[in-house]
Amino acid sequence: MARPARLSDPEIEARLARLPGWTRAGNAITRTFAFAGFPEAVDFIARLVEPAERMEHHPDIDLRYNKVIVTLSTHDQGGITGYDLDLAALVDGAVAG
Repeated sequence: MARPARLSDPEIEARLARLPGWTRAGNAITRTFAFAGFPEAVDFIARLVEPAERMEHHPDIDLRYNKVIVTLSTHDQGGITGYDLDLAALVDGAVAG
């Protein structure tokens, strides 16, 4: 599946403004989520599987007890694309369960 082209800096900033909690980290976007404990954090990660598989776009995930750091980048495009920002919105939806 062909990936969309990298976004320009103004496009990235405009779209990030609509995604509270997400920040740019070089050629990626990232957000840290905090949960009551380890089971809730793992459950959140499990809820990310379906949207990531559906999009064929998979986040980098770092689990630290009750914190989950999600990082998104379209590696084959060398930066941030619309896929990353679209998946970020789906990740936010997974928080609600």
